[in-house]
Amino acid sequence: MKEQLMNYFSANTGALTLQDMILNFLVAAALGAVIYLSYRISHSGASYSARFNVSLLMLTLVTTLVMNVIGNNIALSLGMVGALSIVRFRTAIKDPRDTAYIFWGIAVGICCGVSEYVMAGVGTLVIFLVLILFGAVKSNERYLLIIRCPQENAAEVEKLVENRFNGRARMRVDNSTAENAEYIYETSEKVIEKVKKQGNIPDMFYKSKLVTAVNLVCQNDEINR
Repeated sequence: MKEQLMNYFSANTGALTLQDMILNFLVAAALGAVIYLSYRISHSGASYSARFNVSLLMLTLVTTLVMNVIGNNIALSLGMVGALSIVRFRTAIKDPRDTAYIFWGIAVGICCGVSEYVMAGVGTLVIFLVLILFGAVKSNERYLLIIRCPQENAAEVEKLVENRFNGRARMRVDNSTAENAEYIYETSEKVIEKVKKQGNIPDMFYKSKLVTAVNLVCQNDEINR
């Protein structure tokens, strides 16, 4: 039984010719460029990382290289799995979509490594269209309105915020001392844009002569700015 297994493993080497390997890498590079372009288009602002984008193209080629080495050699594939299992990756993923792009690059590399060009091409086209369609979807950013005022003006400031934002700013923090008060309100991007049409938000509060400081902070999943 042992000899039969050894003969089977040695007979299924799956050696590729030089032309096959070059073709695999060329197709992988072309499809990797599509992944690169898709990531560049669907990501914008602080979430975009040029180095990570280049690494997606490299990941596609490296996966193709691994599959070229493995081929149909079962023994080599088991050894490769054992070798890769000891590698620990600690790269921080800033955007959940980045995980999808990583798997996309690996999948394309696997398909190209086994010369499944049609499957790789059709799959890349479908994923590209889906990511372009939904990649531009952005979460509604949250805004924090931070207001500081003397304690004797606290009640009037609360009424002023209620009137300016039509009750659509929710108080999250109330820091008060005997002399001063600090309020932190949370609201949405749509509400902020609507209020801005009436004028600059900080100026609205400064004109009332009730507050000493006004801060507007934008929060989203990518970065707080």
